[in-house]
Amino acid sequence: MERKWWTLLLVSIATFMLLLDVTIVNVALPDIQRELHASLSSLQWVVDAYSLTLAAFLLTAGSLGDRLGRRRVFTIGFGVFTFASFLCGIANDPTLLNLARGLQGVGGAGMFATSLALIGQEFHGKDRATAFGVWGATVGGAVAVGPLVGGLITESLGWEWIFFLNVPIGITAMVLTERQIVNVFAKDPEPVDVPGLITFSLALFLLIFGLIRGNPEGWDSALILSCLIGAAMLLSAFIVIELRAKHPMLDLSLFRKAAFNGVSAVAFGLSAGMFAMFLYLTIYMQGVLDFSPLGAGLRFLPLTVLGFIVAPISGVLSNKIPIRVLLGVGLATVGVGLLLMHGVSPTSGWTTLLGGFLVAGIGIGITNPGIGQAAIAVVPVEKSGMGSGINTTFRQVGIATGVAGLGAVFQSSVNSKISELLPRAPSGLGEIVSSGGSRAAAAVTPARIRPEVVHASNVAFVGAFNEIILIAAVLSFVGAALGFALVRSRDFVQHAEGTREPAAAEA
Repeated sequence: MERKWWTLLLVSIATFMLLLDVTIVNVALPDIQRELHASLSSLQWVVDAYSLTLAAFLLTAGSLGDRLGRRRVFTIGFGVFTFASFLCGIANDPTLLNLARGLQGVGGAGMFATSLALIGQEFHGKDRATAFGVWGATVGGAVAVGPLVGGLITESLGWEWIFFLNVPIGITAMVLTERQIVNVFAKDPEPVDVPGLITFSLALFLLIFGLIRGNPEGWDSALILSCLIGAAMLLSAFIVIELRAKHPMLDLSLFRKAAFNGVSAVAFGLSAGMFAMFLYLTIYMQGVLDFSPLGAGLRFLPLTVLGFIVAPISGVLSNKIPIRVLLGVGLATVGVGLLLMHGVSPTSGWTTLLGGFLVAGIGIGITNPGIGQAAIAVVPVEKSGMGSGINTTFRQVGIATGVAGLGAVFQSSVNSKISELLPRAPSGLGEIVSSGGSRAAAAVTPARIRPEVVHASNVAFVGAFNEIILIAAVLSFVGAALGFALVRSRDFVQHAEGTREPAAAEA
């Protein structure tokens, strides 16, 4: 098999593992919540600890890939991710699990930041569109089988095995990567931007921490205000550092290109809208409708399988249809799907979500390949590592801020409705309902008042759920409009078929 196809295969395996891990974890969250006695904040951190460190280190990992060689950084990332997966599996409390998830994100950064660049260095002309179509199908496939695999593993082996599964796959992939992929690096590597890394990472951490802890601590508390103000100040400092740095990890001049802004907005909108909603959809499926992990995974299939089927078709169509059309129409379709999920009532069955699942799945499949292809096309070939890193950073920042931001609205709404419906509700009931639905509320309520509490919990949960569905839809529509308006082919860097990147290669 040719080297380029080995590259595509191994990059697809890495992408599949990273995204499968996210979707598998979503289905297992209710079991994690019960076994580890986790609060909603802890459940949010299971998702956000991973997304946060992944986003924080992506830009640095992309620069390191250009400096040290993309294969080398890719392999190191694989190793860290595999080791962290083992630590996640043996964790026996939420704090240890979330710390291990954070380490997973560090490893994932090395894999994600170099994945699109590895494809870009090997594929040119029409083959590049085909390769990105396969990559998009991989993204869809991971999302497609994740809930089902997660349900099967959680029910048959326990949630720990969703992490242990990564270990043998990771070790095998690392060996093949070292043997089959060439180590390409830039001729004039740039030094690591340490001040930029520190300010960006701290700013993102303080922002997410403030959003997640805002309801429990109080939005006007000194802790939360300090976090949010500190995040704003550090983000400002990061921008100043990047503007003045000789070798910034984030080249702010890229944002002068309208197309770069457009594809970044689409990546953020898809993640902050649809992908961030998976946490709350999963809690609804298992905590309110009382499905098992496998039952919930099966019911996600209409959404996830359609994303898998449509993605390669979208990749092929990118040769004939402007990418901005695919991005705009795709993300707008996701928004329509979210609107169709709105209107859940306490007596609704899961089929209330079915129409929205079908439409959103089609939208995800249309959008994903175009995001990956445009992210590489709008940057010079020597900065493809940075372009790949920035694109995935926007994806992960979208998930992290989406989960935290939607969660802040969700928990506040649940608390408000519980207080209104049950003025004498036990302390902490709103937190229990937010993290585990009416099923969790029933488990801690005396039998004499259980029917009343379950009814109030259902009303509060679905009311808050409907609110955040609307917010997620708005985020999707805004991202779609920006993608359609800003992405223009004239901003793309043209790669003629057969050309090679001006880089050195190490076997």
